This record gives sequence, C-alpha cells and structure tokens, in this order.
Amino acid sequence: MVPTLAATLGVKGHRPVVGTRDCKDLLYCFASVDCVTGKLHTRTLGCRAAESRRAREGRPGRAGLSKTRRLQEAFAGHLRDVGGAYPARLHRRVVLVIDNAPWHRGGPVAAALADNPHLELYRLPSYSPRLAVIERFWKVLRRRATHNRLFDTLKELKASLRNSLRYFQTVRSRMTRLIAGCYANATASAGT
Repeated sequence: MVPTLAATLGVKGHRPVVGTRDCKDLLYCFASVDCVTGKLHTRTLGCRAAESRRAREGRPGRAGLSKTRRLQEAFAGHLRDVGGAYPARLHRRVVLVIDNAPWHRGGPVAAALADNPHLELYRLPSYSPRLAVIERFWKVLRRRATHNRLFDTLKELKASLRNSLRYFQTVRSRMTRLIAGCYANATASAGT
C-alpha cells in the first residue's frame, strides 16, 4: 500500500505531499485484453505482509504456499476465466501473449491449460515489455488507480483498483486506442 509516485501539478511555491506508511501489503492483478474488441478480463489477489514474511522465513502461513505458488494458482484461475469467456466451441484458438514471469509456468498453469486446450501461451523474449499490449494498460491503470494516493487499508486499494478496472471494462474505446497505439509503434519501429 506504499503509493506509486508520479509527476503532478501543484500551486507555485507549495510542494505536493503524499504520505506513506510502513505497510507492505500487496495487491496483485492479472488481466487479459482482447486485441480485437478491447474487452478486458481481470482477477486480483491480495497478499498481507505478514503472510509474505512467514513464507520467506519458511514458516507456512494460512495457505502454506510460497508467493510463486499462490501467483501460479491465481494465474491458473485467470486462465480458466479466459477459457470460460472464450469457449472452445466458438473460438478454436485463443493466444495469450505473456512474459517470462515464474508464475506463468508450473503445475497449476499446466492443469489450467489442459482444461482449456484451445488456449495457447505465447512467451515474449526476455526484457521486451514494449512488445506486450498489457504493459501499456498497466501504466494507464496505475496512473488512474494508485498514483499519488495513500490507502489506509488493502480494502481501499482494492476498491480503487476495481473502480478503475470497471471504467476500462465499460469504456472499450480507451482500450482499443491503447492497443492501436502499441501496434502502431511496433510497426513504425519495425519499418525503420
């Protein structure tokens, strides 16, 4: 819940101030964007700082799982959500472009892909975030949901994130502009 900082406007002579707390609770968000329609599919996973610390120290928390394992299971759930939104009877092949994060592979992910054989994962090369459409979305989402804001609880952070996600899920024109901008930049740099 440490705020993300960004440049902002302020009154001349007065420096804008954003508070901070020594709270390391985290909120993870998984998202997929349909590059044709701009439709957005999301899933969130909250993580309390105490649980993370216990897992790092080798002491099991409530779930008894490591951070990577919890994220693998959340990503597998996200894949099942996407598989349900794009059923095999209507969509022969659904390709998801992902990076090489450790939670994008493993047993739970393999099981989710086995349950949805029409889903395919296309892994981007290492250190190539400019190739992923979703990276542009993360930047805009952070700006809208978290920049220069201090949240007292994980619940408030989740509410802000969900409100911003609802906005992007309903205003598809914003998503299609993000997608078009990403591909326009990719084709322009490929042509030079």
